[in-house]
Amino acid sequence: MSAAELLIVAGVALLAGAVNSIAGGGSLILFPTLVALGLGTVAANVTNSLAQWPGYLGGVAGFRPEYAGQRRRLLRFGAVAVLGGLAGSVLLLTTPSDAFDVLVPVLVLLASLLLAVQPVITRRLSGVDAAEPGRDPGWLYVVLFFATAYGGYFGGALGVILVGVLGIGLQRIKLANALKSALSAVTATVTLVVFGLFGPVDWVVVAVAAPAGLVGGFLGARIATRIPATLLRVVIVTFGVAVSVYLFTRV
Repeated sequence: MSAAELLIVAGVALLAGAVNSIAGGGSLILFPTLVALGLGTVAANVTNSLAQWPGYLGGVAGFRPEYAGQRRRLLRFGAVAVLGGLAGSVLLLTTPSDAFDVLVPVLVLLASLLLAVQPVITRRLSGVDAAEPGRDPGWLYVVLFFATAYGGYFGGALGVILVGVLGIGLQRIKLANALKSALSAVTATVTLVVFGLFGPVDWVVVAVAAPAGLVGGFLGARIATRIPATLLRVVIVTFGVAVSVYLFTRV
């Protein structure tokens, strides 16, 4: 990429990091930008995954107080996320890129629609904050595996999926939101290792986008209360749907 294109990547990554802190959906901005700048869909996906990784760590740091007393649960769920993220990332690298090209418009559209209904999910689950349940339901581990496998394969709106699944399974929306960040970070770390060793990563783009995204995430957290999240979500969802339509026309 040229210096001008890398400057665009840095600016978009900064925006994506801020968007992730404010409303979620930063991948729906950075991924299509990388495709538009000439990266193949698989290369753009794995590069985007690595570039987003520092932001997940920042989210975990911000939720540290919520993890008190959750060590065993974090270990159990984290082990599932490792297996799921590994399965998804290996599936991406071992299946034909043509298959991903066909699936990616659907995945972008799905991620956009999930982001659109995120407030509805949150409102529905906010009324089920309850006392600590005695044991996590068995189905929750199965669904978490498939959710994190999706995260390893594509990852757009993974946080929305995890909040919904964990909110229903644990009946504690605040804890679900905190665990969402931890499991997203675990999944992203797995993809970092797998894609870093075997994926078609554009390391120059990662070197520019990762720190920019980290700064954007920090700034987004600072200004989150000043920006109407609903307006931002509408813009991101509209953009995501438009991108999916464009990608459908390329298949």
